[in-house]
Amino acid sequence: MITTDPVGDWTWEAASDGRGVQPSRAFEVAAAVWNVLARVGIATPVAEVGVTVRSVGDMRDVLFEETGLPLESEPFDPRTALSRAASQVDSLQGDFVVAVRMRCPGMWTVPGARHRAEQLFTIQADVWKRSLTAVTLETYSDVWLTMDTRDREQIATYDENAPRLALALKEISELLGCAPTPGDENRYATPTETGFADIRIEGPAYVDAWGTFEVPARSRRLRSSLPPSEDEYAETTELPVHYFTVQDEAQVLGYVWAAPAENAAGFEPRTAAGERAFEAGRAWLLQLREAHRLGLPAMDALNWLAQQPTSSGTGRLLEKTPRSCPSLDSLEEISGRW
Repeated sequence: MITTDPVGDWTWEAASDGRGVQPSRAFEVAAAVWNVLARVGIATPVAEVGVTVRSVGDMRDVLFEETGLPLESEPFDPRTALSRAASQVDSLQGDFVVAVRMRCPGMWTVPGARHRAEQLFTIQADVWKRSLTAVTLETYSDVWLTMDTRDREQIATYDENAPRLALALKEISELLGCAPTPGDENRYATPTETGFADIRIEGPAYVDAWGTFEVPARSRRLRSSLPPSEDEYAETTELPVHYFTVQDEAQVLGYVWAAPAENAAGFEPRTAAGERAFEAGRAWLLQLREAHRLGLPAMDALNWLAQQPTSSGTGRLLEKTPRSCPSLDSLEEISGRW
């Protein structure tokens, strides 16, 4: 399953040799860690980079900020946006903290297939006052675990993916000259220096952690930027649902659904598609609100959506008629697995 909160994380801290480091080292270290992930086959282009520089004296004081910078094949060629940002950071005066954060698409495998997530990892590299360099790696998938985050054993998937994560952690430690500090046990798993503890030994911390925590978190994220409205269908149902697949070019963004027996309707973002799934979902939810305002029952609203023109970036409905799913939980499972 793919999550919006990390399944686990690891942090490395490397002090300078006393001569100090350039602030742009944060850029170089983050790119080097990405290269390790790419070399072992779990990161793919193109990473998206954000940079923030804050004053040590007042962390609310932002001295420099850029977002959406691509990690190009030659990231420190003087002509790249990342190189220009690094040069600007190096020119700053005073005591400050540089934070470089990369959102990394990546690939994982199951027997006979490969899958991509638009945020399989994030890398954050910080340089504090030109001395301490700290790197944190976070992962947003459970394919490194012996049991998935819905409490199902997945040894074949673990065997295909966990060794590559272990190799990446080892190579990052060699790169930085220190061992990682694994993150704390969380709702999903317990990180270790080589990956994750075997969840089969003591059992999961929560029953169906993905369904318990991830599904509500996705809903909050999906709706957080929408204005309040009374024109809403019920958001949940225990009954069977009908749905359309929403696709943009070759990528599935999610599923717009309705449960006629309970007049419920909504959108399930395909988590692996990243922020594009949430952007599309907000647009479909606004259309559902319009259908509710028109007084349409949920199933009629679904068919009404099929007749409406689509806007750029929102995706199109793949099917001509709605498909059926035995429950909303089953549809949520589909939206989170691949």
